[in-house]
Amino acid sequence: MEQLTSLILLSIALGLDAFSVSLGMGLQSVRLRHAFYTGIVIGAFHILMPGLGILLGKWLSDSASEWATLAGGVMLFGLGAYAVLASFTEKHSVSYRMTGWGIWLFALSVSIDSFPVGFSLGLREAEVYISVLSFGLFSMVLTWMGFIIGRRAGGLLGTYSELLGGSILCALGLNAIF
Repeated sequence: MEQLTSLILLSIALGLDAFSVSLGMGLQSVRLRHAFYTGIVIGAFHILMPGLGILLGKWLSDSASEWATLAGGVMLFGLGAYAVLASFTEKHSVSYRMTGWGIWLFALSVSIDSFPVGFSLGLREAEVYISVLSFGLFSMVLTWMGFIIGRRAGGLLGTYSELLGGSILCALGLNAIF
């Protein structure tokens, strides 16, 4: 049960990055059809990137035993700390088109940070299929929510969602370390 709760919190933390960016994109009145397809592509990237990280982490964990859990926890904490600090810096929004290569670039930019998370889970011998499907599902749904809320609300939630996501990653990292 504790692992399921951690997995759900981690999935939400990874998806909040996509949520915050799609929230800002939703303010630009992106067509709902494009938002729908973008959510699916982001979900697929949030399956692919941590999946590759988990496989690499499992491969390395066969040769590393004692330090694997510590390394995974340190990586989660470091990624979370980076996200928290980044939430306080001013962001310069890159304009993406929600068609063609714009969707792929957008999906890659919000999912690249899930690779080291997957790597740390691989070091901890996490269940691959359940983890990556959870990451993809939560990221897809949070992306859709970001676009919809962004169409209706202001940009205030974007910064706070990144701060919340980073805080969750820090907490999960500290939990793995201690």
